Amino acid sequence: MPKRPADTEPRHEQPAPAAPRPRAGGSHGVRAARPLADGDRERLLSGAHHDPHGLLGAHSVRGGLELRVLRPYARAVTVLSKGLRAELHEDGDGFFSGVLPLRTAPEYQLLVTYGSDGDVDETVADSESGAEAEDTHEIEVQDPYRFLPSLGELDLHLIGEGRHEELWNALGAHPMAHQGVTGTRFTVWAPNARGVRVTGDFNYWNGTGHPMRSLGSTGVWELFLPGVSEGALYKFDITRPDGSHTLRADPMARRTEVPPANASIVTESHHVWHDEEWMAHRGDVPVHESPFSVYEVHLASWRPGLTYRQLAVQLPAYVKDLGFTHVELMPVAEHPFGGSWGYQVTGFYAPTSRMGTPDDFRFLVDALHRAGIGVLVDWVPAHFPKDDWALAEFDGRSLYEHDDPARAAHPDWGTLEFDYGRKEVRNFLVANATYWCEEFHIDGLRVDAVASMLYLDYSREHGEWTPNEHGGRENLDAVAFLQEMNATVYRRCPGVVTIAEESTAWDGVTRATHHVGPGGFGGLGFGLKWNMGWMHDSLGYVAHEPVHRKFHHNEMTFSMVYAYSENYVLPISHDEVVHGKQALVSKMPGDWWQQRANHRAYLGFMWAHPGKQLLFMGQEFAQGAEWSEGHGPDWWLLDPSYAAEADHRGVRHLVGDLNAVYGATPALWQRDTEPEGFAWVDGDAAEDNVFAFLRYDASGAPLLAISHFSPVVRHEYRLGVPDSVQAWTEVLNTDAARYGGSDVLNPDPLKPESVPSHGRRASIQLTLPPLATLWLRPA
Repeated sequence: MPKRPADTEPRHEQPAPAAPRPRAGGSHGVRAARPLADGDRERLLSGAHHDPHGLLGAHSVRGGLELRVLRPYARAVTVLSKGLRAELHEDGDGFFSGVLPLRTAPEYQLLVTYGSDGDVDETVADSESGAEAEDTHEIEVQDPYRFLPSLGELDLHLIGEGRHEELWNALGAHPMAHQGVTGTRFTVWAPNARGVRVTGDFNYWNGTGHPMRSLGSTGVWELFLPGVSEGALYKFDITRPDGSHTLRADPMARRTEVPPANASIVTESHHVWHDEEWMAHRGDVPVHESPFSVYEVHLASWRPGLTYRQLAVQLPAYVKDLGFTHVELMPVAEHPFGGSWGYQVTGFYAPTSRMGTPDDFRFLVDALHRAGIGVLVDWVPAHFPKDDWALAEFDGRSLYEHDDPARAAHPDWGTLEFDYGRKEVRNFLVANATYWCEEFHIDGLRVDAVASMLYLDYSREHGEWTPNEHGGRENLDAVAFLQEMNATVYRRCPGVVTIAEESTAWDGVTRATHHVGPGGFGGLGFGLKWNMGWMHDSLGYVAHEPVHRKFHHNEMTFSMVYAYSENYVLPISHDEVVHGKQALVSKMPGDWWQQRANHRAYLGFMWAHPGKQLLFMGQEFAQGAEWSEGHGPDWWLLDPSYAAEADHRGVRHLVGDLNAVYGATPALWQRDTEPEGFAWVDGDAAEDNVFAFLRYDASGAPLLAISHFSPVVRHEYRLGVPDSVQAWTEVLNTDAARYGGSDVLNPDPLKPESVPSHGRRASIQLTLPPLATLWLRPA
């Protein structure tokens, strides 16, 4: 057993007063209790008893009140109550018992005496009492086994049904007052366990004296520990079906130790929110009809070493200055290995402790909201790691993972897949989605790796997977889970959006769950979906030398074939700037000037294309190196002392202006999901590497976007335009000198001529800068 400093007091047991307690009664009249059956005694000591409260604590028997206590290392236990002081008989192995001459159980405490002779653990005795020199030490404590169950019947019913939408309020560790006594309720779902004990720093990591009781067929175990309070460290000591033990962190822990330590921490929130206005109005306009420009952030490396509260000073100001409407945080749930970037989660209900407490994280979200910035988080319900202190075979058998090893093992990541067919596992995950939205005021969940959930044959060869009941490859359990999760989040959390990272052509990802598609499935119910096809094709196009781009022209136009099949986000995410894929500017061909020009032109094309935008940190100032979680963005590129600082500062200026014009121009976002909001002007100018199209807002007001991906200037370039517009003015040009370009502009209003072009009766002539995107709107 771990040794503790001798001057450390337990969190729930206080030293008795130095002066002897006056006797209000006597120990006479305490009769010997009936002996415990050998089986019960052994099961209690081994942590394999399902009902310790049936044997410990006070129980009425013929002739009095039988009271039994399990206190390892104690030399004596005395029962204290009004008018009563009765010393119990020692029964060995830490058991003390007696029959008191009482008819009913009073409110009582225990006076526990520890000794420092060779028969006891001196470190435990000394540190529990806070003394070193005494031969014996007394502490007065409450008896956990005198309390009724602290979890209600409705909670147990909902857990049994797999429908407890606030599961975090029922399971885990919760400080509370119970029967007039303050302490912490511990509950855990472990249906295969033979027994469960609570162990922590309050009992010196020896749970022998704190076995939990099983609450019927739900598989839930419960114990109320008086005096245990916020900040206590704990785990569950689980006796597996084979009798062996495993020490596990709490799956429902809302706070954890800083990795690599992995104990759970008792916590409660004291944060006072100040984002009432944001929360009241965030859902006034549907997301797909609103400006939605996202800055993706890995919090731990954005400014390495900053806490949540320090980030709350710097991040909102930076994002607001750039004009993004939202930040998307890579997973913030607790994870043991920083190199996983948070995508291998062990603490689904706990913000990572690397940067502070859960309330510190609330403070950051609050600060972002007060700056007018929405907060999205990456959420990872597809899999979990195999760490032996976390979810894997939690109670000795497959529990959170599928019981078929072939279904459980994720072939790509060395992790385990959740068993979506088990109602309690679905409940764990659905409640987790609403937990982040309700407890932390999160505005959206970007759901990671949806494709790996939807397909039984994902990354599996023939013979390595079993078809569903209809003979298909769809994971019907995962479909039902995603539908339930989305429906629950949208019902409970107005204004929240769910976003799927889904890389296939699954039908109806952003269709309502009750609308059945041609494949026979209702929609998955997401609000938005990452457009992985657009990302792949457009990055492939710009990676080619300009002279070769004409052969790949369709890679930039193909996205419009399916642009309205779902509600899309255009993502240039962390996945595109790591693992040898190069940073965005480094993907571009040509010299340094041309790379930056391509980068700027691409961003202009992206912001004008139907769909919402997402850009990963560092790409807003054309960082040339791939991202590393070890050091984060290369902020030194923006240091005025750096010779090429202006090159990077110019791209940052562009991103700020893109967001500013975007937010002020409803044509760029109001009809993102309506085909009538888009029209090609020229989508076939492959020889010129030109793409020209119109965007329209709800009133019909247009914006003309032209992207030119050749490193030459094209003068008097003619484009057909609506004849209803009297003149066009340039509102954004990625070649402006302010951005590091050659400053080839169209400074004067462009008036249409009655010259037919591109199927329109009117046209304009303008100058196309090299490797640039222009936005024009009615003058």
